[in-house]
Amino acid sequence: MRNLYLLLVVFLLSTSVKGQLINDEALAAQYNQAGDFDKALTLYRKLFNKSKDARFYVPYFSCLLRAKKYDEAEQLVKRQLKSVPSDNTYVADLAKIYQERGELNKLAEWYSKIIKQLPRNELAIKSLAVAFYNVGIYDYAIKTYLAGRDLLVDEHAFFTELIDLYRLRKDKIMLTHEYLNALALNPALLGQIEDTLPSVFEDQGDYDFLKTALLKRLQKDPQNIAFTELLIWQFIQRRDFAMALKQTLALDKRLNEEGHRVYDLSKLLVSNQAYNQAIEALDYLIAKGANAKFYIQAKIDLLDIKTKLAIAGNYSTADLLALEKDYQDLLRDIGKSTETAFAIRALANLQAYYLHKPNDAKAGLEELLNMPRLTLSTIGQVKLELADVDVVSDEVWDAALIYGQVEKQFTGEPLGQEAKVRNARLSYYQGDFAWAKMQLDVLKGATSQLIANDALNLSLLLSDNLQGESDTSALKKYARADLLIFKNLPDQALSVLDSIGVLYPKNSLADDILMAKAKIYVAKNSYLEAITQLQKIITEHGTGLWADDALFMMADIAETKLNQPEKAKEFYQKIIVDFPGSLYVIEARKRFRNLRGDKL
Repeated sequence: MRNLYLLLVVFLLSTSVKGQLINDEALAAQYNQAGDFDKALTLYRKLFNKSKDARFYVPYFSCLLRAKKYDEAEQLVKRQLKSVPSDNTYVADLAKIYQERGELNKLAEWYSKIIKQLPRNELAIKSLAVAFYNVGIYDYAIKTYLAGRDLLVDEHAFFTELIDLYRLRKDKIMLTHEYLNALALNPALLGQIEDTLPSVFEDQGDYDFLKTALLKRLQKDPQNIAFTELLIWQFIQRRDFAMALKQTLALDKRLNEEGHRVYDLSKLLVSNQAYNQAIEALDYLIAKGANAKFYIQAKIDLLDIKTKLAIAGNYSTADLLALEKDYQDLLRDIGKSTETAFAIRALANLQAYYLHKPNDAKAGLEELLNMPRLTLSTIGQVKLELADVDVVSDEVWDAALIYGQVEKQFTGEPLGQEAKVRNARLSYYQGDFAWAKMQLDVLKGATSQLIANDALNLSLLLSDNLQGESDTSALKKYARADLLIFKNLPDQALSVLDSIGVLYPKNSLADDILMAKAKIYVAKNSYLEAITQLQKIITEHGTGLWADDALFMMADIAETKLNQPEKAKEFYQKIIVDFPGSLYVIEARKRFRNLRGDKL
């Protein structure tokens, strides 16, 4: 009975102690979270000294450092090291104390002692390096991995760990060297390197260093393809497209390739509007001969570039006729097929909208539709283009019929929704505004954001201007001007737009007319005239539908056409501040930061 009583007392005392520990632990955690570190330290000290439980060590040590009680922290760590000398957590914690005290000599001596005891074992090396990493002593984590390489006699060991540390430290020089050392043995790392470096490099100086390092490596190892590919990549990042092309052509010749690198680069050059270099690349591919892999596509792409350049400038009819002949010669030499469908469509576009030969354009598209092996999607797109040509030639019933066919064939798909928008726009051109608006309202929730925006903009135009007879008359004139713009008859469109204010002085289309005229002037490369119209929108219709569009257009013109970066920044900032809900905000912010020199 007495023994039972003693057991009961011991049990109750044990339960009481455990309960107190739990309460103290919860309270300490609460103090710690609230930032009351002195109270937390008192409790953690008590908990650790009573229980010697390892789980209390970390918060106890952390509180000591926060309280700058370095002597007590050092005694604690040394006691732990005496008990468990192989635990690298305590090794790193002692180093952390020396670092926070500013005792860098002691830190170096401690590290030197530890590194001498480091075994030739990969796991042991990693364990020590990770311990230093965990306490934020990154330099010694790096030193440990480098020492580990010497121990293991492997200069490529711990590559991944060192890359991560160099990135963390933003040590661009060592990161570059580490990557190049690894790339020499493993070309498959090229993609990873190209993905990583832009997030670390901050200016042209970083790319200069990479270029110099690569050229030195290539002097020693001129046959290393991966180094050459990385050199080409860095030229592209610097927008030195001429050098990128020069290196790519040299590599294609050296490896006796079919031109795939050159063709891929030509696409990138076009997307960056580096047309001169793109033309040089395509000429190189064409010179390989008619049997070369990229011959046909290079000829088509070359004509596409020439077309872009021609219609973007002050072209003459003779220029356009020469382009038409180039397309016709290409299709005669290569043949009309699904492979040259793009050229057939491009020729039709040139004929319909620039040479004003809609019948020739229509004939070409109809011939294309009769060719075998066209995909359903391509058939739908070509049909829409054919219907557009019918609109140009005022064959509106034929156009409406084809739009309806495509809408029905591609119900619920973007192509079908696009057909519905174009059919609604055709009704608008004809003055059937109520029907057009009804069709457009259905499309406001279209899956394609572009289609939804087009539908919304035209629907809003109709809503705002269907208030009375005079407004309807003015709107019919405006729709007529819009149709002339669609037909690429800008001078006639400007004349009609100018007449609206004279005929209907109380119309509600003033800002719409200004925007339409601005777009015409941009297409004609008359940028100062465009800005005049856009500025009127901001001044006279600053809260209207087109205000943010006008600002963005002015910013884009200032940035890309007039070389006025400060003016562009001013406009982009105004969009961000005054129109936070605008669809242009994200792009405006991106461009503003780029012009300001921020790293994107």
